[in-house]
Amino acid sequence: MLKFLGENYYIDINELESQVTIVDNTKIVLSGETKNEDQISLPRFEIFKSLIEVILTEREDIDEGLGIHGAKDLTIPFKIAFNTLLINKILKTL
Repeated sequence: MLKFLGENYYIDINELESQVTIVDNTKIVLSGETKNEDQISLPRFEIFKSLIEVILTEREDIDEGLGIHGAKDLTIPFKIAFNTLLINKILKTL
């Protein structure tokens, strides 16, 4: 495990899926078989995809000895992406 800001983080794929899924109660009948068809919100999916890409490609070195004070050197896109994913419960701590 890699520690970041004193915590171990992971991306909750199940939460990501629930955040982008649009539950459609419309039933589709194909060949006498009834199905519920779920769809995804493409704009939400693309935004979350971009935010995850930003946090996974951050190249700034952080001094773990400084703890939270070492986070000052992180880029603005990283901070926004990290906070947005954390607030939306897609990025979680162990």
